[in-house]
Amino acid sequence: MFPKVDKVLHRVEALLERVEKHLPDADAAPDWDSFIAFRWRRQQTVFGARGRLIGVAHPHVITFADLKDIDDQKERIESNTRQFVQGLSANNILLTGARGTGKSSLVKAALQRFAKDGLRLIEVDRADLVDLPEIADLVANRPERFIVFSDDLSFEANDPGYKALKSVLDGGIAATNDNLLIYATSNRRHLMPEKMSENLETKHTADGEIHPGETTEEKISLSERFGLWLSFYPFGQDEYLQIVDHWVAVLTRTRIGNAEAMHKAALLWSLERGSRSGRVAYQFARDWAGQHGSPVAKKPAARKTSRRK
Repeated sequence: MFPKVDKVLHRVEALLERVEKHLPDADAAPDWDSFIAFRWRRQQTVFGARGRLIGVAHPHVITFADLKDIDDQKERIESNTRQFVQGLSANNILLTGARGTGKSSLVKAALQRFAKDGLRLIEVDRADLVDLPEIADLVANRPERFIVFSDDLSFEANDPGYKALKSVLDGGIAATNDNLLIYATSNRRHLMPEKMSENLETKHTADGEIHPGETTEEKISLSERFGLWLSFYPFGQDEYLQIVDHWVAVLTRTRIGNAEAMHKAALLWSLERGSRSGRVAYQFARDWAGQHGSPVAKKPAARKTSRRK
């Protein structure tokens, strides 16, 4: 009898070993003291998807001083984030507008500015926004202040992340965390595609008032839940060249040489790409610095910030 029991136990142990390979890691608490930025990642298992926070060892280091010609946007996001880390009331922020104008860089600069005051950043992909309630519960009792950052945000019809984001922004049955805000960037003001057919739903009253249809109202309702809207616009030629000058100086760690030749090359670069943006200016500066034999300056490593007392 005993040999049979041993054989059964051995088979059970073998089965458990095979099952454990498909299970996510044990729920270890994130290393809050060693990282200032985290990514939310979902791990697919035979039992379904499960999310966890993963620390970012080398977050992108950029400062407010590096971002040119968006002074009003810098001032507003800096002021809002300062209120937040000081425990004062603050708003969720939606940053919309032209591509490459510094929307996501501005959020990263806010992290660098206020990390020493206890600010932490959690990057969440659009597909994982359904996990927002879980993330909120995870950080609810932490002393740090958290910004959930979703970059290049847009939704299609019936996207499950849409309702999750809407619920967290507006507050569902559970109270909204006072230590968590959402900063999102998008090229769309209303975060969803707008169709010509929706104009047919618009109603005109007898006194001339215009009332958008239900579809349009629903799309507007999500963006309205962000307390602050920061708009970004394409740069003019002078602004673009000013950004080029800044990044060339940073990357070469010296004064600009032949500025006239460099500006001509920078304008040609922007014409080839059909855009004058901060991103295009930075890409040109990297190319110019490399072409002229100037080493790219190493960015300082992100400091590990201890937990706020």
